[in-house]
Amino acid sequence: MQHHHQILTKPDANGALNVCACGDINGQERSSGPNMPLSDFQITENTSIFFDLRGGPSHTFKGGVLLNGIVPHFIPLDASAMKPAPFKYVAATSLAQALALKAEYGDDAKFLAGGQSLMPAMNFRLAQPAILIDINGIEDLAGIHPSGATTRVGPLTRYRALQRDEAFAGMFPLIDEALPHIAHPQIRNRGTIGGNLSHADPASELPAIAVALRARFRVQTAKQERWVEASDFFVGALTTDLKPDEMLVEIELPRVKPRTGACFMEIARRRGDFAIAGVAVMTTLGERGECTGVRLAFCGVGETPIDASSAADALIGHQPAQTTIIDVAKAAQAMIDPGGSVHATADYQRHIAGVLTERALRTAQRRARDGH
Repeated sequence: MQHHHQILTKPDANGALNVCACGDINGQERSSGPNMPLSDFQITENTSIFFDLRGGPSHTFKGGVLLNGIVPHFIPLDASAMKPAPFKYVAATSLAQALALKAEYGDDAKFLAGGQSLMPAMNFRLAQPAILIDINGIEDLAGIHPSGATTRVGPLTRYRALQRDEAFAGMFPLIDEALPHIAHPQIRNRGTIGGNLSHADPASELPAIAVALRARFRVQTAKQERWVEASDFFVGALTTDLKPDEMLVEIELPRVKPRTGACFMEIARRRGDFAIAGVAVMTTLGERGECTGVRLAFCGVGETPIDASSAADALIGHQPAQTTIIDVAKAAQAMIDPGGSVHATADYQRHIAGVLTERALRTAQRRARDGH
């Protein structure tokens, strides 16, 4: 049986596409060529149209699953395909200046914070902004600020700063447990929480955690600001509720209730890779050990983080039992619709999500009971 699929990867300097020629299981190459013009490229269900910037085809989008079992033959890219298109560069010295430039250029402007997703996309010419607004010099956009019932985190705060802040780790153990799963140390040294959330990668850990924590985001233009619930912020793959002239300027995290246990788990091909499936769980117990609240969110199994907290309603008011936890895991599985990929079929993703949910619920319950 022969297969013939093409992966849209990235345009070269002339706007042509470098196509992966995929053969059958015997390795027979079947491709229409390495430089198919974009106008001639037909997107079908057999086409994986999203390229994983860490080195492979999409891990979440439909169509990738059809490539399972196929031996790909990647055609080398011309060196010019790894250079960004021409752009203007401005190092903003204030938030007002950055927002004024965003108001002027709209979607043609991109903010540069850590650049860990933006710069590869620009090199591949998947992103071609007319102007790059560097916000690294705006010190007010970085930092962790506890304030009463909430903690506010600046969007320019690096992952590494969150990891090194022991007080923050104590207040938000769910985030602390998830941070080592995010890419690799070099990326965590530069990557920012605001950039991660604004990028809205479907397999990213922080969007799902923000949903589980019931975080709120303050977004701002040159003229006004508004607050957006995390559950409303992520509207699609790599798509948020941000308007063309807006910036995410603050993340607000509500204080975690006493007697709450948290757990984050994920499965990836290897450490630092995108999640095949991940789950964030928070369980709160009452004085008699009964469950008084559960927050449950998935990453990697849909085009947005999935809030599956309602699947745990059966636990509320009861001592969590093994049979009930299994039922909750099954209910959570029914709430997701993974797309599958070259790395995992949809059925495998759904199975893994259920297994992780069961384990994470038990772990969060134990931590809540033991005070960890």
